[in-house]
Amino acid sequence: MGDLLLEIVEWMASLPPIWAYGIVLGIAWLENVVPPIPGDMVVVFGGYMAGLGLLNAPLVILLATLGGTLGFMTMYAIGHKVGVGLLDPERYRWLPKNRIVTVRDRLKKQGFFLVAANRFLSGLRSVISLTVGMAHMDARKTWFWSTISSLAWCVLLTVAGVIVGENWEVVSGYLQAWGGFVLALIAVFVVVQLIRFRRSRATNDE
Repeated sequence: MGDLLLEIVEWMASLPPIWAYGIVLGIAWLENVVPPIPGDMVVVFGGYMAGLGLLNAPLVILLATLGGTLGFMTMYAIGHKVGVGLLDPERYRWLPKNRIVTVRDRLKKQGFFLVAANRFLSGLRSVISLTVGMAHMDARKTWFWSTISSLAWCVLLTVAGVIVGENWEVVSGYLQAWGGFVLALIAVFVVVQLIRFRRSRATNDE
């Protein structure tokens, strides 16, 4: 566990409950904007404090969910604005804009699955939020599915913190293992797609 997380949880434990709730909310938001921030473990620690009776578990879940959703939508808004610039015909002329539009249109039709799953895809949350923003996906649907995803994930983390109690730090190992598993799956997916693309291109060249 990093020194930054130790400092955050020690500070959080020393504060009155109202400020501890504020940290849960703020870190949950900031984690999406600055990915190295250990937001998940702060929620787990909030669950641990709730198990001790120092915080209220439903309120920890609510604030962590709100912070996560606001963070996702912040990056969505940035992606939405950047996407407009990328497609400007007078700028970035070297970009394959037709392909970008094609990918954007596909995301509009199929991308809400990624939004719903984003909280479970450690290391990719900011990438997903930026991408769906650049794709100009419907903001209300994006907000809804990102909230559902954040709520489900925060419930799991908070309950884990309550259950493991003073051993709450062990959750970090499980989260790291899960993140590695997700990245491995993505790597396999990318390799498969590259192989399919090359085969398709070779067939078209024949």
